[in-house]
Amino acid sequence: MKIHKEGFNSIIVAVIVFAIINVLAFYFLASFSTVLGWLIFVATFVLLLFIVSFFRIPKRDHHQGEASIVAPCDGTVVVIEEVEPDEYFKEKRLQLSIFMSPLNVHVNRNPVSGEVLYSQYHKGKYLVAWHPKSSTDNERHSVVYRSGNREVLVKQIAGALAKRIVNYLKPGDVVEQGSEMGFIKFGSRVDLLLPLDTNITVKLNQKVQGGVTVLGTW
Repeated sequence: MKIHKEGFNSIIVAVIVFAIINVLAFYFLASFSTVLGWLIFVATFVLLLFIVSFFRIPKRDHHQGEASIVAPCDGTVVVIEEVEPDEYFKEKRLQLSIFMSPLNVHVNRNPVSGEVLYSQYHKGKYLVAWHPKSSTDNERHSVVYRSGNREVLVKQIAGALAKRIVNYLKPGDVVEQGSEMGFIKFGSRVDLLLPLDTNITVKLNQKVQGGVTVLGTW
């Protein structure tokens, strides 16, 4: 398992805070409450492990297939429905949304291979990720891929805890399915807007893995 580059600064800060808290705790508490000092140590150590694990990149065999769309992130499928797009597309699309909890791997991956046609950051709110309006009102970054003669839009959406969306793509880039597109810190969701004739192969509330689970085919 590797640690993502987006986590280096956060982990360094977490280690420093962990060290300061515990040095102060043992200095001031050692004379009258050793147990409390150890409780603080255990609690802060668990929190430190959580922060480190949040930026983990597990070793996986990523799916490759020209006729398939793979999950861009780990999480749970929370929406599968037809929608009227709020950007780029003019016609109805099939929306598939994946909710990412703070315990999920937060690396975001390209769902298809192809050319990046559009990459746009939008300022916005920080509604909880499962709120119906989070897809259109929250801070987000949208990317459109052209794979063959089909186009797919992917939105990285900030949630109540996620305050940083990172996206590495720009128009004109040619990308491979399963390679990194970005990162979202501390819980959020990712939406895909797919052609209406996409054959969806997952169900609501299904757990998916980024770069591995096939969401649909065409």
